[in-house]
Amino acid sequence: MMKDLNFEKALKDLESTVEKLEQGDLSLDESLKLFEKGVKLAKFLRKELEKAEKKVEILLKDEDGKVSAESFDAEEDGEEDPDNGGNESLPF
Repeated sequence: MMKDLNFEKALKDLESTVEKLEQGDLSLDESLKLFEKGVKLAKFLRKELEKAEKKVEILLKDEDGKVSAESFDAEEDGEEDPDNGGNESLPF
């Protein structure tokens, strides 16, 4: 299942899984299976984000091999999500 996934597909699948769980009309067994799927997808997404972060750090290295870490604040760049109040969290 995870071999054929890319970030965008996994994110859509996680969103769909969460929507199904939020409806609340599933049996306990179905809910547990979906929850397990959601956890696996969330772990996959976290790993993909960590890989991307490492690539960005490599790209930001200066000539001496030093990475100058800078804090990214979405509010400063005008990219705050008005529906989310700037807080990003997983629904589980």
